[in-house]
Amino acid sequence: MEIKHLQSLDIDNAAGSTVVIPCLPDGDIKALLSDLTPALTPSAGRIAEDFAASKEELFALFFGDVRLELVRVKTATFSGMLKAMHSFTARNGRSFTPDIHLSLGHITEDLETLAEAAVNGFLLGTYQPGLFKSEHASSPTPQLFVYCDASAGAAIARGQHTAATQQQILRLVNTPSNHKSPQTLADWAVGSGQKHGYQVTVLTEETLREQGFDALLAVNRGSEYPARFIICDYQPAVDAATHVGLVGKGVTFDTGGLSIKPSNNMHYMKSDMGGAAAVLGAVELAAKLALPVRITGFVPTTDNSVDARAIKPGDVIGSYSGQTIEVINTDAEGRLILADALSYAIRNYQPDVLVDLATLTGSVVRALGTHCAGLFTHSDDLADGLIRAGDRVAERLWRMPLWEDYAEDMRSDIADIKNLGDKPMAGSITAAKFLEHFIEAHPAWAHLDIAGTAFKANGVSRNHTATAFGVRLLVEWMRSLVSTPAQSG
Repeated sequence: MEIKHLQSLDIDNAAGSTVVIPCLPDGDIKALLSDLTPALTPSAGRIAEDFAASKEELFALFFGDVRLELVRVKTATFSGMLKAMHSFTARNGRSFTPDIHLSLGHITEDLETLAEAAVNGFLLGTYQPGLFKSEHASSPTPQLFVYCDASAGAAIARGQHTAATQQQILRLVNTPSNHKSPQTLADWAVGSGQKHGYQVTVLTEETLREQGFDALLAVNRGSEYPARFIICDYQPAVDAATHVGLVGKGVTFDTGGLSIKPSNNMHYMKSDMGGAAAVLGAVELAAKLALPVRITGFVPTTDNSVDARAIKPGDVIGSYSGQTIEVINTDAEGRLILADALSYAIRNYQPDVLVDLATLTGSVVRALGTHCAGLFTHSDDLADGLIRAGDRVAERLWRMPLWEDYAEDMRSDIADIKNLGDKPMAGSITAAKFLEHFIEAHPAWAHLDIAGTAFKANGVSRNHTATAFGVRLLVEWMRSLVSTPAQSG
């Protein structure tokens, strides 16, 4: 979608178009309408009263052949604006006129934040999930004119770039497993790297075996598709003070293996590469925005299938770190492939900060629901930075404990560690303690369990769908590192 940023809207020049006005809760709607077109002055008060009295999110009226859409924004925050504009576009996109005029000229406080959210939400709402419908009816692609002060130009561009990458991530996560293999993720990364100027390396099965990715290959044993390990290395044009490592779980479908999942929601397991998608999207978006931060993304990817060769409960497998793992449950496979990726990242790239993202446990969903992800780290600075970034861009985090008391649940009698705790509680914490076993005491590591936030009901689609959770969060956090030294414990 083409976007033009202009400073003032003349409604008389919007003939045949739609004018969208996000209305903040403390805004003077009567004054806003009167300023927009003096001809409305006699009825502006009545329109304002009707809109205020209505409980609907949208109020539409016509001024000549201009359609005026008043969109209710419940809170004057990034989250409030994002949700309002996303809902508006998703519900009304099929009736868009060729030109859409988004008027933000009435916003005077926190304009950059709200302008970015408005554009991001508007564009995200145009995403249509029905790519495999035999009669796929795509929405019109209008030209968007955004009206506000010139100072918001960079924020508008950031909202546009973010939405473009997020839409790709939505498609990637929503794609069914028979159209998505580890090589699909690798091909996506290679194409993105070529387009946006960062290096991508893909380790294939033979190389993985030679280098000792034993845990990743063990999970892959039941699959018809060979595993891949994707390395995306973005190096900015300027010297970067901080090197960030991002690790994402890339299980393209998770049956649970021999510890097979119940069938009622197994069809949603195409989303078990939501962490990988967030990492791929964050690296791409950082490159598009030319962030002055060195970023290396690591994506171990396989599916977890049932086959005669599949690993079995009770097996003892190796890992890239050289440590042995007793497999108690083959459905705790994501932590196995992340173990190899974390060890590889630390030993070969030595990033200053290391963050992994994974749709890892149902336990975190039971603890936190779908409104925030679980955050695990020993670093107060890193926790504070990630939480602040998440609060700013409506991808919230809640810090969970990593106390050593929980490590006892992961001890094995016959191997260095086991992959599942022996108590039916604190599953997200013990999973994090398992990962901690493979970070080699890195002082600035964080684990984000995004199982409840990466794929969920959104109020628009009939079923659960991808959210692209993590892309916006990671980039906002990395933007904050530009003026901050590398974070440590």
